[in-house]
Amino acid sequence: MEPAAGGFSEEQFREACAELQQPALAGADWQLLVETLGISIYRLLDQQTGLYEYKVFGILEDCPPALLADVYLDLDYRKQWDQYVKEVYEKECNGETVVYWEVKYPFPMSNRDYVYLRQRQELEMEGQKIYVILAQSTSMPQFAEKPGVIRVKQYKQSLAIESDGKKGSKEWSS
Repeated sequence: MEPAAGGFSEEQFREACAELQQPALAGADWQLLVETLGISIYRLLDQQTGLYEYKVFGILEDCPPALLADVYLDLDYRKQWDQYVKEVYEKECNGETVVYWEVKYPFPMSNRDYVYLRQRQELEMEGQKIYVILAQSTSMPQFAEKPGVIRVKQYKQSLAIESDGKKGSKEWSS
């Protein structure tokens, strides 16, 4: 699951924008997991791995798109409100910004950690500014696995945010 050198392609950013315009749930057994406060969360079971893929669609009425994108990327702020963050930081490696994130899990489960590339682009589609953030697991020798912590090696995320036409944001995340 390692991105090509140089990070993500322009096509990957455009695909995230396209899904914001027309969510792709057809053709697979996506299950609606929860729908509340204008947010819908779907999941799809991968039969081979037993893991789930998630898609989130919704509108945040009082949060402008630029602010939502900034908050999403702000790891220091995340530490303030997310009680499950044990450790999270960014580090420059080979010209790329790499995120290390360890998540606390309750006993008897083991903590999980992630090492991933993350990039943000602002694109324009049909006259609308769209903020796109892509993330994908990577392997870097600077981030050795820790004993007792399970390394998540198949992490990937696409997030696209645009204005809802008022004061809020329309969002899609996978």
